[in-house]
Amino acid sequence: MPDAEEIIATVREFKGKRVAVRVVRIRLADGTESTRDIVKHPDSVAIVAVDDERNVLFVRQYRTAIGSELLELPAGVLDGDEDPQAAAQRELREETGYAAGRLIKLGGFYAAPGSVTEYLHSFVATGLRHDPLAPDDDERIVLERVPLADAIGRARSGELQDAKTIASLMMAEAHLAATGG
Repeated sequence: MPDAEEIIATVREFKGKRVAVRVVRIRLADGTESTRDIVKHPDSVAIVAVDDERNVLFVRQYRTAIGSELLELPAGVLDGDEDPQAAAQRELREETGYAAGRLIKLGGFYAAPGSVTEYLHSFVATGLRHDPLAPDDDERIVLERVPLADAIGRARSGELQDAKTIASLMMAEAHLAATGG
């Protein structure tokens, strides 16, 4: 197992609305010094919502950072110390207008552990019922339904470009096959 990198100094810091960026000076086990850019980002949730017809609910939205629209699973940031399951239910209602009768945690993963602290909690949601919450003021989302088999195929083929969507669909595939749900 590799030795931990020792942080010896924080070179500078930027704090934005949601993220903080630090450039840190580190020392490796062999004494070599280097720098790391670290983005502190709140943890998030991603939801594979499957309706009674075995369609996955997706959201299509424009992403300024990449200058393009993406087809993604409903997802969002935890509010402070909010429970991930509560955040998943809230985000599902805000982004799709549906609440889950059953919400099961599939697992989780880091978004980009080389530079970002964000950990994503992945859920599968079934037993959907119409129960909307007001969306965030700055979100412009279009809801799309994709048959489950087609959604998995799009993830496998590279058609989907969002990492949390691809990872969460792959995590959900075995669960949904085993439960039929």
